Amino acid sequence: MSSPLVEVSAISRTYAMRSGMFGRAAAVHAVDGVSLTIARGQTLGLVGESGSGKSTTGRLVLGLEPPDRGAVRFDGKPMTALGTTAWRAQRARMQMIFQDPLGALDRRLPVATQIREPLDIHGIGTPAMRDDRVRELLRAVELTPAHGARYPGALSGGQRQRIVLARALATKPDFLVCDEPVSALDVSIQAQVVNLLCDLQAQLSLTLLFISHDLRVVRQISNVVAVMYLGRIVEIGSADDLFARPEHPYTQALVSASPAPGRRSAGRIVLSGDPPNPAARPAGCAFHPRCPRAIARCASEVPALSAVGGDRQVACHLVTGAATRDAA
Repeated sequence: MSSPLVEVSAISRTYAMRSGMFGRAAAVHAVDGVSLTIARGQTLGLVGESGSGKSTTGRLVLGLEPPDRGAVRFDGKPMTALGTTAWRAQRARMQMIFQDPLGALDRRLPVATQIREPLDIHGIGTPAMRDDRVRELLRAVELTPAHGARYPGALSGGQRQRIVLARALATKPDFLVCDEPVSALDVSIQAQVVNLLCDLQAQLSLTLLFISHDLRVVRQISNVVAVMYLGRIVEIGSADDLFARPEHPYTQALVSASPAPGRRSAGRIVLSGDPPNPAARPAGCAFHPRCPRAIARCASEVPALSAVGGDRQVACHLVTGAATRDAA
């Protein structure tokens, strides 16, 4: 495997949430001790229900927010301080694709101007070279220069997401964080954008952190998949192995709910209840109130993310306990 481009070591981020004007502030652990490694040219898919901390993890990895604890290393170097000259230079190599393309674009400006904006900010090339680069990027995302003269409101959802992708690629980055990039699109358009992203990744040797709740899309694009629940990674492993043999009860429920050819819907695992309030995290394993296999230990002891064979890691007393007994 190639050397890591991104190394995330036990990052955490806590916010203070207040209920009402005079309510007492409560600590919300949005991300709690997350560690990830993304090799060059690899796609790591980050999945989980809404509120699990996926998007916050993406912002921490990009350096858009500083972690309370832990560290992020990019290309072997620590992430530089937010807002500094060194951070801006590093940001040219790291870009983000947002969930809502219309919200990510300025409706008052032609899209070609917005694609060119990163080149202007980072002072890349001459004005003529920047114009050439914009035309090159429009062709790369399968649009024409005529599309560049339009405003975001005059484009379809799929075309707008292609513009967002073109803008993200303007500075020739090495790393993209894709935060639910196709969830707002129709299924047929989703497939086109995902295929385009796969083609561009192969052509440009891009490294991706792909955040989504749609396991079908994650399975198509990812080499490695990490599953988050309430701010923590509960399982991580190669995409093919994880989808074929999920170990954590939460992962098993997610995979069973994802449609797949030849699999009957009768085998779906339906979890009881909703995810707990992040400000009132259950003791022990955060998943135990919804887990159909929970034992007494799950309610009192937080399971560590442990290797269970190959490149698979799981945070579950039932799985890691069985592995320990088998090894003995």
